[in-house]
Amino acid sequence: MKTRQFLAGGLAAAAVGLLGGASTAIAQEAFPARPIKVMLGFPPGGSTDTPMRVLAEDVGRILKQPVVIENKPGAAGLMPAQLLQSAPADGYTVGVIPGNLFRLPYTGTMNWNPATDITYVIGLTQFVYGVVVPPNSPFKTWDDLLAYAKANPGQLTYATSGAYLAQHITMEQIARIKNVKFNHVPYKGTAEALNAVMGEHVMAAADTSGWGQAVEAGRLRLLVTFNEKRMAKFPDVPTLKDVGIDFPPPSAAWGLAVPKNTPPAVVQKLHDAFKQAMELPGFRNALAQYYMEPSYMSSAQYQQFAAASVKREKTLLDEIGFVRDK
Repeated sequence: MKTRQFLAGGLAAAAVGLLGGASTAIAQEAFPARPIKVMLGFPPGGSTDTPMRVLAEDVGRILKQPVVIENKPGAAGLMPAQLLQSAPADGYTVGVIPGNLFRLPYTGTMNWNPATDITYVIGLTQFVYGVVVPPNSPFKTWDDLLAYAKANPGQLTYATSGAYLAQHITMEQIARIKNVKFNHVPYKGTAEALNAVMGEHVMAAADTSGWGQAVEAGRLRLLVTFNEKRMAKFPDVPTLKDVGIDFPPPSAAWGLAVPKNTPPAVVQKLHDAFKQAMELPGFRNALAQYYMEPSYMSSAQYQQFAAASVKREKTLLDEIGFVRDK
């Protein structure tokens, strides 16, 4: 009798185990079974929002579930990264991660590590940065601007879309290398920064390629870009390296991440869907509106890039004295 009870109990336990394993496998195979939310730390429109909306539509078709963009502006685009810390690790909440996250441990206050407390899914592209001036500016070239800054310490005013962003850090690195002093004027976003320079409230602006159409229309003059190679649209505009300023710039890359401990199979499925979508014409064309190109990193590459960037940002910030005391 006891033997029959033991066998029955063992079979029941085995059945439960098999059913549990089967249900887990089915749950993984079924992902996604409902809409996926992608949090974006910038307002609607602009160089991040527009390409992401195109990408989300294509990913939705690939995964056969809606992929919904939720704008979470503020904190220099870092709100999604913070919200991932408390989101369920199930793949249904994704965050757009800008490169300035990697310097936040040294310029802000946070109780988590961006190198280890987020699971990176895929790197998508890189921002393009450059310095623009009004068309009637006496600065016809980058050397003209530097010469003025050297002759007039602290008098060269330049706008950015926020303190501690890559463009701000790069300008302060240039000031250190060239032994000049700039006067930084931070604004709340690229639109405000560009309006300030077009209205001649400041003498220059260092920002993302939101200035592109104004440059094409002759409403701004582009003096230099910060990226490794010259822009295809403006091939005559030099890079920093072209003008003799050669140092590793802050991270300009951005991509997608999910909460830590999200199942690897879910991360892989998200990665594969977004990679397939970013190879379609829609995403490339949307990026081209802002003079950007796709720049892919796998999940493993992006995770390694995050760890390396956190270390590199500290070096850059130390050099210009921007690391805050903890």
